[in-house]
Amino acid sequence: MNLIRAALSNPVATLVAVLLALLFGLLSLNRLPVQLTPEVEVPEISITTQWRTASPQEVEANLIEPQEKVLRGMPGMIEMLSSAERGQGTVTIKLAVGTSLDRSLLEVLNRLNRVPSYPEDANEPVLSTVGGKSRPIAWFIIKTLPGNDRPIASYQDYVEEVIQTRFERVSGVALSEVRGGREQELRITFDPYKAASLGVQLPVVASMARGNDDITAGIADVGKRRYTIRFNGAMSPQTLDEMILEWRDGAPIYLRDVAQVELLAKDRQSFVINSGDDAIAVNAHREAGVNVLKVMQELQLAADELRSGSLQSAQLSLEQVYDETHYIDRSIQMLASNLLIGILLAVGILWWFLRRFRATMMVAVAIPLCMTVSFLVIDASGHTLNVISLAGLAFAVGMVLDAAIVVLENIVRLREKGLPVHQAASQGAAQVSGALFASTITTVA
Repeated sequence: MNLIRAALSNPVATLVAVLLALLFGLLSLNRLPVQLTPEVEVPEISITTQWRTASPQEVEANLIEPQEKVLRGMPGMIEMLSSAERGQGTVTIKLAVGTSLDRSLLEVLNRLNRVPSYPEDANEPVLSTVGGKSRPIAWFIIKTLPGNDRPIASYQDYVEEVIQTRFERVSGVALSEVRGGREQELRITFDPYKAASLGVQLPVVASMARGNDDITAGIADVGKRRYTIRFNGAMSPQTLDEMILEWRDGAPIYLRDVAQVELLAKDRQSFVINSGDDAIAVNAHREAGVNVLKVMQELQLAADELRSGSLQSAQLSLEQVYDETHYIDRSIQMLASNLLIGILLAVGILWWFLRRFRATMMVAVAIPLCMTVSFLVIDASGHTLNVISLAGLAFAVGMVLDAAIVVLENIVRLREKGLPVHQAASQGAAQVSGALFASTITTVA
């Protein structure tokens, strides 16, 4: 009642408020994240530890169980899942909704530091907050161009350094993964007969080869100067052949005497086939709460930049084979077109019955005003624009039309009785406001 009187008594202020609502609503619509479905955030932390050549039983006993022991009882944890496979162990921690992910990450790091030790040839644990429910929004295929006879699997390092790094620099991309390539490894193949004839102990040689690293030995103060002491132990495959294993009768025994040192591709554990040809696949995962459409545009710009730059000189092709935004665009366009058709039909039918253009336009103007205010509320509440929110918006527009038609009909009825415009508008809206409010609340509830 008071709101109706205030709006009618201050038409200039009411017009300014309407224009401001339209302006800020349109600004909110421009910045709203667009996704296919609403995002339900279930905080997860994944801990992956690589231990090449280890069996699942060894991974469970030496990696998984020590980590599980220190992670038990972590605040906010509702479930802990572990999996062990050949060469890798994974521990996934599911947290309660609302738990601070940053604090949980620090807690996990502190607890993992309590693990007494890991096997010598096992890698350090890698933490990730991209859970199993996260799916890639894009897949790209890399293949060699005609005239390039180099196997595509050998481009693993190149793809990681150039393509994967470029994709991960795109704003809104959480991570990018490479599939189908083969990394390089230094392989030492021993000849057991030569080693036995020379009396060389293979475990001792393996220990010496693992010590092929640069080591920092601390800092030494000499007078007024401070020096960093560093042992350069890293050797290339060519110089590793010349590593002296031991001395016999004043003559050295080199590694090349009992083994062959080669830089080869790792054994293939997976492969990618596209149109019958070997390929490498690269994907991109989005961050939470970003606009997928904008992220995809930047990803495609990055792909175009790579095609015209480094990939052209490397004789490689880059093709996008999956784009999640196709489904988003089609779903949103279908809902938006249905919403527009519904509004036009409702306004047209209203004009047919009233035969008053001015009154019909008042109802029509109420629709975009309510929609832009809805966009403002969606943006302020931190939600996204998706098929569910658009379907709800279409339903709400129908309710707004129903209420506007009832108010308009009552005002027209009072005008036909001879009441002035101002009084008819005030009384007509006030008489039905309670009933409309109750009807709307019960429908929403």
